[in-house]
Formats: sequence, C-alpha cells, structure tokens
Amino acid sequence: MLTPAALALSWLPGMGELPGSIFVAAAAIWLLAFAPALSQPTASTGSLLLAALFLLADILLQANFGFAALFLIAGQLVSPLGAPEVSPPAVDRAVPPTPPPASPQPRPKPKHQPAATQDDSDERRLEGMALQAKGDLDGAFAAFRQCLPNEPVHKILYKLAQEYESKKLYDRAALVFSFIAKSNPTFRDIQQRIRRAELMLEAAASSQASAEEEGRLVLGRYEVQEVLGKGAMGVVYKGRDPKIGRVVAIKTMQLGRDLDSEELASIKERFFREAETAGNLTHPHIVTIYDAGEADGLAWIAMELLRGQDLNAHIKPSSLLPVTTVIETIAQAAEGLDYAHSQGVIHRDIKPANLVYDRDLRSVKITDFGIARITDSTKTRIGLVLGTPSYMSPEQLKGRTLDGRSDIFSLGITLYQLLSGQLPFRADTMQRLLDVVSSEDPPELSMLRSDLPDEMDAIVGRAMAKEPDDRFQRGSDFARALRALHSEEGDLWV
Repeated sequence: MLTPAALALSWLPGMGELPGSIFVAAAAIWLLAFAPALSQPTASTGSLLLAALFLLADILLQANFGFAALFLIAGQLVSPLGAPEVSPPAVDRAVPPTPPPASPQPRPKPKHQPAATQDDSDERRLEGMALQAKGDLDGAFAAFRQCLPNEPVHKILYKLAQEYESKKLYDRAALVFSFIAKSNPTFRDIQQRIRRAELMLEAAASSQASAEEEGRLVLGRYEVQEVLGKGAMGVVYKGRDPKIGRVVAIKTMQLGRDLDSEELASIKERFFREAETAGNLTHPHIVTIYDAGEADGLAWIAMELLRGQDLNAHIKPSSLLPVTTVIETIAQAAEGLDYAHSQGVIHRDIKPANLVYDRDLRSVKITDFGIARITDSTKTRIGLVLGTPSYMSPEQLKGRTLDGRSDIFSLGITLYQLLSGQLPFRADTMQRLLDVVSSEDPPELSMLRSDLPDEMDAIVGRAMAKEPDDRFQRGSDFARALRALHSEEGDLWV
C-alpha cells in the first residue's frame, strides 16, 4: 500500500502539464503529504525531502511564483530539513554488567513425600510415635504425613489431633483432622471433629478477646482471681462467684487426652456423675463441692476454699506433727470416709496430700472426691495404674472391684507415714510394689518410734491387712479404735 508521500511523488512528473492554479494546488498537497516526516525528520528522510523541496521551488519559479519559492528556500536555510538530530551530551554512567544467564534450578522435592513402600511407611510411623512421646507434636505430624494412608495410621493421627485439642491448639487439630479426611472422609466422626475444632478455634479467639477486654478469666460462672497451686493433674485457682460473692477453690484437670470420641463421652459422663455424687456429701470433715464443669477439654470442680495446708508437709521425720494431733486427724478422716461410704462414694486416692489440716480449728477435711475416679478411668485404659500407687490397697493395685475398705487401707498407710516419717511399703517398680503390698508386712511402728501407745501396732496392722475382710469394716470402727487409745499413765491420748 502506497503512503501519502509516495503517492505525491508519483504525481510529480505530470505536474508540468497542469494549469498554473491547479499546479500550485497540487504542489501544496504534495508538500502536505510530507508533514509527518517534516515534524520529525531523520538523516535518511532528510536528503529526499531536501531534493523534493528544491524541485518544488524550481517548479514554482517556472510558474511565476518566485516569491513563494524564495520564501520556501529561505525557510530551509534557517532550519535545514535534512539535519540530523543533535543528541544531548552523553552522561558518563556506569553500565551494569549483563548478568550471566541463570542456570536451571532443580525442582524442589515435595516437603511431605509419601512413603514409597510399606517398610518406609512403618519407619516413618515409628519415628512419629517417638517424636510424639517426646512431646514434639509438630515433628510427629510431619513424620505421620509421610506414611501410607491406612487405618492404623489414621488412628494414630486421630489421637495426635486429640492431643492438639487437649493443648488447645485447635488450628493444628483441625489441620490433622482435615489431613485424615482427604484420604478417608468417612473415618469415624472426622467431619464433626473438623467442624468442632474450627468452632473451638473461633470460640477460643472470642474468649481471649473478651478476657483481654475485661481483664478477667472465667471458668463457668466463676471469675478466676489467682493461682493457688499447680500439680500433676492441673492448676488450682482461687475464684469468685459474682452472683453471691462466694470465694471458692477451682481445681482443674485435662480431660480426654489420648481418647477417642466414644471414650471421651463416657469419661465425661462418669466425671459429672461422680462430681454430682460428691457434691451431695455434707460432712464437717469432707470438703464441700459447689459446682463442676468442662470447657475446651478442661474439667473443673469448684469447691470450698480451705484454710490450712495439706498433710504432705508433715510426712518427713523433721516435720512430724505431735502424736495426739495425728491420732485425732486420722480419726476425723475415718469418720468422714465412713459417711461417704454410707452414701456409696469411694475416694480411691486417700493420701496426706488430700487431707487438709486447719491448725486453728484442729480439724481436717478430705478433698478430691470425684477427681480420683475420673483420673483412674482415664489412665487405666492405657495400662497405667493411677492415683498414688504407694498408698493403694492390694485389690486396687490388681485392678479389682473396690469398696470402702480400700480407702481404709490407704488411710492406714497415711497414719503409718505421719507417725514414722516413712512409707510402710517401698519398691523400685510397680510389679515389685504389688508383690510387697500383697505379701510382705512393714516394720512395726514400735520399732521405729518408742513414744507411741502400745496398741498402735495392732490398730495400724488391722487397717493395713492384706485381705479386706481382716480390716476395719467401717471408718467409724477405725475412728473408735484410735480414740480409745490410752497412754501409759491411763489417760486418753485424744
């Protein structure tokens, strides 16, 4: 396709035959065709334009348009059309060297490459279990993700997610549950678990924001004021019921670690049933329970805030209480147990730490009814004996059905320790402890301490009899025997 300039040049040979006025008009049109080139001339187009310009001027002179031709040539002399552009002086700038072409990078391997064989999968599974046992849950998850997806691995991952939940790491729990669902969307209650973890994450974020805004922590209806102590089961808080102004102790413990949904539901049901039963106990030597609840995998019991301290502070030879105080304290505890047993409640974890003594009132109260049962139920399922083995009866160590006489055996061990500063049964392993408790007799108290009543050996021996039928059958019998003790001078010890 011809450009306007080329078209105008093609007309130029015939312009001499045109009449003067038409010729001038044609010349003007031809000149306008070069307007774009005239505005930005270059060295290559400038020569052509200059030749065409002088040719046009010659034509104009022949057509008696000398003035116009002179004007056109003068304009060219002032601003030559063909002059090349003068570039501004170059600035001496350092030109960055051209970088060498990047060598192709190898494609990264997938971070969680599934195992290629069953042996690899088993190795990763064992590695993950070892990491989980050490508490490295994230490392365990990374290892489990490399296992072949199958039922055993899904079960392990399910428990890992539950452990995340118990630590209130709901985002990670949801991630693990979702990972299971990718390969088995119908595994157990996985869809409900994912939704629950997401809801708990939202609730936790909302509760934290509310607590930060109001400057308080709440368990149930109780405002937490301070930490009273920490133990193996959980934290004990001082709390307050804002409705009636009652100050309470709130004991917490983790629920559901290493449990699936059915087991967790069973444990919760038993926990609240035991807490309700213990809450119905009303006795001067049993702590009063006001309320119980569960939130975010944390069980809590609100109970009477006691003065004094537990008897664990008096089990060493250097810190023993007076004999009369020990006798009266154990007699009161035996009466409290007698009442609880009459209501069908067994404590299961009688020991000095669960007996709180108030020096001013010279009174003791038994604590932790209900918690012992839920702890036992949670842990025995994974092959552990819970409670405190050194204070357990032979039948409890063997996992047999218990009645109130097991608590009497534990109270007998407590009496022995408070008087002597040592446990009657000691062993390095659980199996050895079971053998000692079931078949061996402890040293008599009279051999360890000479200032005790003569009848004390017989009372302690009966309380710690190997067979339940040979023990005190009721706590009240135990209490009467203690209160009947006489000193060498014939005076009552209590």
